[in-house]
Amino acid sequence: MRISRARLTPIVAAGAVLAAALAGVGLPTAPATAAAGCRIDYVPNQWAGGFTANIRISPGDTAVNGWTVTWTWGGDQRITNGWSAEVSQSGATVTARNVAWNASVPAGGSTEFGVQGTVGANTAGPTGFALNGVPCNGATPPPTTTAPPTTPPPTTPPPTTPPPTTPPPTTPPPTTPPPTTPPPTTPPPAGCGTAVLCDGFENQTGSVPSGDWTVVNPDCSGTGTAAIDTATTHSGSRSLRINGTVGYCNHVFARTTRGLSTLGAVRYARLWVRHTTALPTSHVTFLAMADSADGGKDLRMGGQNGALQWNRASDDATLPEQSPSGVALSLPLATNRWSCVEFMVDGAQGRLNTWVDGTAVTGLTVDGTPTHDIDGQWLNRTWRPQLTDLRLGWESYGEGADTLWFDDVAVGPSRIGC
Repeated sequence: MRISRARLTPIVAAGAVLAAALAGVGLPTAPATAAAGCRIDYVPNQWAGGFTANIRISPGDTAVNGWTVTWTWGGDQRITNGWSAEVSQSGATVTARNVAWNASVPAGGSTEFGVQGTVGANTAGPTGFALNGVPCNGATPPPTTTAPPTTPPPTTPPPTTPPPTTPPPTTPPPTTPPPTTPPPTTPPPAGCGTAVLCDGFENQTGSVPSGDWTVVNPDCSGTGTAAIDTATTHSGSRSLRINGTVGYCNHVFARTTRGLSTLGAVRYARLWVRHTTALPTSHVTFLAMADSADGGKDLRMGGQNGALQWNRASDDATLPEQSPSGVALSLPLATNRWSCVEFMVDGAQGRLNTWVDGTAVTGLTVDGTPTHDIDGQWLNRTWRPQLTDLRLGWESYGEGADTLWFDDVAVGPSRIGC
């Protein structure tokens, strides 16, 4: 993220009843197809005069096909835009509806969207979350009212004098106008767009990755470490630092805990990476994603013969082929400066594209037609990946120690850009 002043406030998971409120403002409602156990988690990132928020929808035991989420602001927040949903606001009530690609959420699954807005002095969080008209986060539906008896109780006579009434106020209560604060001068995280993950590590409060990231050590644990760094960043005040050491058992990664299940067959990613030591001759990895269509084996990005490469763990196929001509069609990863690395994996078509600092890399492209020195080895069998996670770190298989930093990481259904 690019907001050095941002602070992460606690997840707001408050439930309340919205049926009467929605009727009062005339908002359309969707059929009540959400389970009573649905949950909506609201994670804000707020600064003076503005905020962004990520909202995660978990329908519980019942799948939904088409969703509408509603809540009511407790403060004077005003939505200015959103992503991965159609978001509108009427008074204090916000309505968010799915877009085409994230309409269906399976039972036990989740999807996410985000909003951006302005806020004045009253920053009280939202309440009354509902999914398709059903209160979420443990809120109970409104009680049914019982009609009064048609015959008054015989033992209690009606009062002979009506109780005094309090006259209505002659002056209507003051209304809070929308905030006049202009949009913040410090922008929200860059390049979010439709991304389901867009993280600059600014919400990390400790020295070890936590929250949206967890440290994992595939195969075995050694001397490699993952940490949150405040000295070297691409933007903001924090980055992910990987101290990669030599040796098979020194594998270390930070794995995102954010759900990527809403992504379809096509996945785009963007990350900024900086490292200190040139890629070695031997094979190393700094990014890995498990492929459920390949026995859970990893699709890995790293280096070999001094240049960037992709590697398929199931059969050790490389992209490009490790011939002098193939390696020449890739490029080294520059040291001691930030590089923007982007890639696209199309699981339906079995294709892959890679960009470095906005320029496509010929040797890191799978176009579906086997090409000698590039993807001939890669396409020696059918490849239709179904990627399930994202890990950033370091694996060394023979030689090669390195210190790496990652920042401004984004994953989504369309190209995000640098």
